[in-house]
Amino acid sequence: MAKLLPMHKNDFPMWQGPSAPDAVYLDSAATSQKPQAVIDALIHYYTKQNANVHRGVYTLAEQATEAYEGARKTVAEFINAPRPENIIFTRGTTESLNWVAQSFGGTHLQAGDEIIITIMEHHSNLVPWQQLALRTGATLRYVDIDDNGVLDLDQFKAMLSAKTKIVAVTQVSNVLGTINPIHQIGQLTHAVGAILVVDGAQSTPHMPVDVQALDADFFAFSGHKMLGPTGIGVLYGKMSLLAEMEPIEFGGEMISKVEKYHTTWADIPWRFEGGTPNIAGAIGLAAAIKYLQGIGMAEIRAHEEALTQYALTQLKQVEGLTIYGPADAQQRGGVIAFTLQGVHPHDLATVLDTQQVAVRAGHHCAQPLMSRLGVVATARASFYLYNGEKDVDRLVAALNETKEFFQV
Repeated sequence: MAKLLPMHKNDFPMWQGPSAPDAVYLDSAATSQKPQAVIDALIHYYTKQNANVHRGVYTLAEQATEAYEGARKTVAEFINAPRPENIIFTRGTTESLNWVAQSFGGTHLQAGDEIIITIMEHHSNLVPWQQLALRTGATLRYVDIDDNGVLDLDQFKAMLSAKTKIVAVTQVSNVLGTINPIHQIGQLTHAVGAILVVDGAQSTPHMPVDVQALDADFFAFSGHKMLGPTGIGVLYGKMSLLAEMEPIEFGGEMISKVEKYHTTWADIPWRFEGGTPNIAGAIGLAAAIKYLQGIGMAEIRAHEEALTQYALTQLKQVEGLTIYGPADAQQRGGVIAFTLQGVHPHDLATVLDTQQVAVRAGHHCAQPLMSRLGVVATARASFYLYNGEKDVDRLVAALNETKEFFQV
């Protein structure tokens, strides 16, 4: 049987040319490699369109503004937002979630209210709510997982009450790979009058996302995990909720009129984008989205699902290896966390690197989840469209060589 091949790997300069490394890159959950189309878009902006946006009336500034606002439209269409104004450009998922916690949460929560998150959350979708609870006197509650890494929906249903004001949940766990039923969670959340905040950092790059079908009130993701540049992210919000938020950063670009003792804000979303924005980042993100759309998000999801199932099957044959998360690839994204008996994950990743296999090791910014799993750290392999079965085979072979190295 033919092996599952990478998708469009030739489009990525990382693996092209005589000096290209013979490296297996399995850390796309941390950041993805970039196709030439994205690099070209950045070069084009900086060499042919470089100007500040919105205020300039000369041709170059108008071209830059058109490209920047065109990127907003591209993002909106990609996640099926009702209109471009639903899209706020941020530095990444972390900033997006902090915006919601500080601006919306800061004015809508009080002592006695409850925030529900899950034990599988990345720190970016945990610490902001933890700090919000400390500031307001609200209570932070955690939904547990079962032994397969699946969210305990019965426990979640039992937690919900009139006290619940915010439910914040990842669509795909960056450790377990678990895909959470966001639409169902949203229905339950809205039934008690609470709002749903979704961390889409690990889902948006890998599968079709429709924020209207999910009925997410807020949805956050990062460009650098989906073939785009670093330093650019997105916060989607329903217009009625964005209208209830106050800016938390002040300065140029985000104002309508400034008087000596009073200021009025610009319209949504520009009131939330103070200062010169990451123009190149937005343009690069739009190029990444167009590249992904050219392949098809459903096709990318199908490729990763098949590759993840193959990886799960092969990794189970490595004696002493413990895999965390659902056993069925249909229930998980292309992320596999594991430990090897007798070898610390950092040592494991270091030895794998000597064999040119790049995986991540540590707590993956999910320390409460590590505690729940009874470990201090794991190694993690994460896949994207440019990975294939040969990469998995290299990982398995490297793991077996590592076992011999440590004599375990």
